[in-house]
Amino acid sequence: MRNWSLTAAACVLALGAVVYAVAPGSAAPQRLPAAAPLRMPVPQAPREMREVQLTFAPIVKRVAPAVVNVYSRSVVQAPFNPFMNDPFFQRFFGFNPQMQRRVQQSLGSGVIVRADGMILTNNHVVQGGQDITVALSDKREFKARITLSDPRTDLAVLKIDTKGEKLPTVEFGNSDALQVGDLVLAIGDPFGVGQTVTMGIVSALARTDTGANSSQFFIQTDAAINPGNSGGALVTTDGKLAGINTAIVSPSGGNIGIGFAIPANLARRVVEGATTGGGVKLPWLGADGQSVTGDLAGALHLSRPQGVLLKTVYPGGPAAQASLKTGDVVLSVDGADVDDMQAINYRVATHRPGETARLKISRDGKIWETSVKLALPPENPQRESAVIGGRNPLTGARVENLSPAVALDLQMNLFAKGVVIRSVSPNTFSGNYGFQPGDVVRSVNGQAVVNVGQLKKLLDGAGGHWDLVIDRGGQRLSLTVDG
Repeated sequence: MRNWSLTAAACVLALGAVVYAVAPGSAAPQRLPAAAPLRMPVPQAPREMREVQLTFAPIVKRVAPAVVNVYSRSVVQAPFNPFMNDPFFQRFFGFNPQMQRRVQQSLGSGVIVRADGMILTNNHVVQGGQDITVALSDKREFKARITLSDPRTDLAVLKIDTKGEKLPTVEFGNSDALQVGDLVLAIGDPFGVGQTVTMGIVSALARTDTGANSSQFFIQTDAAINPGNSGGALVTTDGKLAGINTAIVSPSGGNIGIGFAIPANLARRVVEGATTGGGVKLPWLGADGQSVTGDLAGALHLSRPQGVLLKTVYPGGPAAQASLKTGDVVLSVDGADVDDMQAINYRVATHRPGETARLKISRDGKIWETSVKLALPPENPQRESAVIGGRNPLTGARVENLSPAVALDLQMNLFAKGVVIRSVSPNTFSGNYGFQPGDVVRSVNGQAVVNVGQLKKLLDGAGGHWDLVIDRGGQRLSLTVDG
């Protein structure tokens, strides 16, 4: 790229001004000739073939072999008659639906990030998969195993046995360096038609309202992304991984030019968790907040709506140790502006526990900066998980003690206490009664539920009668069962 620069005198000449200069040793100024008027260049047609043969082919040739197809197969049970799975029919007509086994398959893409066969893809591509196959660009197929699955980021890491062969890889880029308008390429296997490359631009950055995962912070692109592209590569024009394609906005299921990719900087943290074997350990700020609206800006002494107003600060957490308090406004993290809590969570998640983040804070109209040493969210009370057995309304549900660590995983109130339902198995009492992940069991027969062990005792000792109170998103629900 040429580096064009104009001196101040040259800029004046370009405007056709009269310029005087003093020659060395002369007391009188000398008049310089006026420059010719500035003329715009006349567009010209290409004069040789190389001027029209601009192509991304060299980049695609280098990157495409590292993008794979991922096939996930699982066996699920479903009722012969779909109406028979309705709890209403089961409770009032007194039967269990007859089940049939059905094979469910999903198609996606993946990116080889380590030459020994480590592959990055979306968690939703392989979730629940019992038989996962990876097909390379040269048509070879390998059985794959999941080494890490992280629903919070919707990323998963697979491993295939290459028998010592080194595979082509894609190098991680710095997704924070992307700008709106940058050219990007999307590589994947849309609709199973075979590896496909599409081109577009970065349409927007820091999208946080898509609902695709709990660490919402996406690169938006108009490069064509369709079903099957999930888990594929979004690469820059220098062939580096900018993100993992993960979702689209579409009323029809096809591409309309709004696709989303998980930034490479977050994906890199997930790969590190798989490499070390310790899993994905994302630090936290120890605070929760809300976007600053136009109505709030004036009261917070801000010139415009910006930043995140802290509503709660967890005692002893990283934010509290950095002297942050309720009512502070976080304007930026590590120099990047933030406008909602999801953006803060993303910026924090790209750090490792123990690292320091730099925050710009507004308090009572005064702006200052502080360093926050990030840490893992505490597991207090200790993490205890169990699948409820026996014969009661919660049979088949996996429950867990609520702690800041668990609440952060589920995007719940950091101060939430009690026992939360993490998952519900279909065709069990808990599934048939309509319990959902995220439900908090508040009481059984009038007794408050404190931990998993106590919940199991209360359920077992209920004597065939259960009065349950559930908290679902702040709404109290009651269920009475006699069995």
